[in-house]
Amino acid sequence: MLAREPGGLRGVSMTHPHELRIPPAAAADDSAREMMRAWGSGGGLHITLAPDLFDDPGNWGIVLADVTRHLADAYAKLKDFDRTVTIDQIRELFEAELDSPTDAPTGAFVKG
Repeated sequence: MLAREPGGLRGVSMTHPHELRIPPAAAADDSAREMMRAWGSGGGLHITLAPDLFDDPGNWGIVLADVTRHLADAYAKLKDFDRTVTIDQIRELFEAELDSPTDAPTGAFVKG
């Protein structure tokens, strides 16, 4: 997680032309917290995480499963894909990537 300073993240603009919008329910909830942010850039995956949200890291499995279901729903609505097939495809590559990573995490964790 990047370190926070008053008014934003240290040295990083909080807006980008390709940044996704905050969901309305989260924008309206003062206690909402961003859990993760992922960007594709320069051929790599760049992630900011808030791992301190859960004492039990297993809870991230629930988050990732929920994200998978949201993706399946989006593909069903946008491209008429079957939700079950989409989930199966995501699960297959998720497990393959965990078993035989194509890349290793780099960078550092900065407590914020």
